[in-house]
Amino acid sequence: MGKKWLYGLASGTLLVGLLAGCGGNNGNNDTASGPSASPSPSSSAPSASASAPASEPAKEAHLRLYTFGPEATYNWSQTLKAYEEAHPGVTVEAVVLSDKGDTQEAMKKLDLAFASKESIDILMFSDPAGYAQRVSLGMAEPLDEYIAKDGGYKVSEEYKVDTTLNGKVYALPGKFNPWYVLLNKDHLDEAGLAVPTDWTWDEYAAYAKQLTKGEGTSKRYGTYFHGPQGGGWMEFLKLKMMNQPTNSDFLKADGSSNLDSPNFKSTLELRVKMEKEDQSSVPYTDIISQKLAYRNQFFNQSASMLTIGSWMNTEIGGTEQLPLTFHVAVAPFPKNDAGDPIGYAPVTTDYTAVSSTSKNKEEAYKFVRWYTTEGQLVQGKNVPSWSKVSNDQLTPLIDTILAGTANPELVDKNSLIQTLLVSKASEMVPAASYQAEVYKAINEEYEKLILGQQDIDEMVKNSRERAQQIIEANKK
Repeated sequence: MGKKWLYGLASGTLLVGLLAGCGGNNGNNDTASGPSASPSPSSSAPSASASAPASEPAKEAHLRLYTFGPEATYNWSQTLKAYEEAHPGVTVEAVVLSDKGDTQEAMKKLDLAFASKESIDILMFSDPAGYAQRVSLGMAEPLDEYIAKDGGYKVSEEYKVDTTLNGKVYALPGKFNPWYVLLNKDHLDEAGLAVPTDWTWDEYAAYAKQLTKGEGTSKRYGTYFHGPQGGGWMEFLKLKMMNQPTNSDFLKADGSSNLDSPNFKSTLELRVKMEKEDQSSVPYTDIISQKLAYRNQFFNQSASMLTIGSWMNTEIGGTEQLPLTFHVAVAPFPKNDAGDPIGYAPVTTDYTAVSSTSKNKEEAYKFVRWYTTEGQLVQGKNVPSWSKVSNDQLTPLIDTILAGTANPELVDKNSLIQTLLVSKASEMVPAASYQAEVYKAINEEYEKLILGQQDIDEMVKNSRERAQQIIEANKK
């Protein structure tokens, strides 16, 4: 890593917050506000151990973990204490980069800390783009050698999220947070609608239309889409792309444009139909001008359905800030066609990596491996990506998570569990260095579309041309 790169980092030229929507935080008033720490789900501990080999005693080491996750939603005090008790001589310090869990703020601080050569042993990234970007800048140590010593397991088999980038593994996944649809079950019952277990976007649109009620300021919308916003929350312009096993982003793995995908245009058609024709989704102008928060829209019953990530599990039963006063159910991320396989959805995880500058890489790897396996159960805050957690063990884990909410009895637990069981991640697309530029350009073209300044065909054409210009400019 040369001086030029470090200077670029310190001066803020590194692209940060590439997928601002991940983790539910976009630097706005939708930051995480999870419940207090809950007890570890000891009853759900799997029979197979994933601890690092005990062939030699752990050396004394103090590990510094740089994370975007605050205590309230990550239970660090209990989690790290459990690791230290099981590994005498090793202490782990959590350096929380954002008290409110704002991933954009945290990544900016992480980049500056790395450029300033602070002592960092373990890094956490909140989204695949941020992970891939920082791997390309040399911030994360390849883990393949450590995995080979640790039994040579395959990440794609050991975890539900494959973190392999360009043939190498630089991080292991922690939580497993697929996107899903939160439903106001009272509104569904009122409209005579069943909780979907397998549905399409056309059916989603039909539900939203039926659930929309009233007029003016008191109008209740069928659904709320929280993006795009300023090049962030771009998932909401990829709704019919992200439920595909491959090519689920605006760019392909080789960095070329994927905007020729019919699913891109089809997503735009869905958004325009629901907002303009059906008038069943909250208007984009309201979202931007009023800086609406998705949690408030759902918990205040201004919208009956919310498509969002399952980081909401820790809040689904209501919190002190946003109490739950109705029954909630959960449905899988919709498909494009009835014959498509169920379950593919955008998935967020914690990409937990060993810092390339760590002086304790072996001990840092051992912690990363433990944290992404048994440590997830000790933490008791999220569904783990670790595939050794069986279906039977998922129920007590969900019970533990819901117990930290205000009114878990109002949550349809069965629909939540069944949705999580069928969910799976699409193939990860490595982020190009210019991805944020492409996102911003598409966002700008969408605003012209939704504000009536161009039609869908013009938007697709202009988005393709602008994306290609960005791609070509970055080849020079």
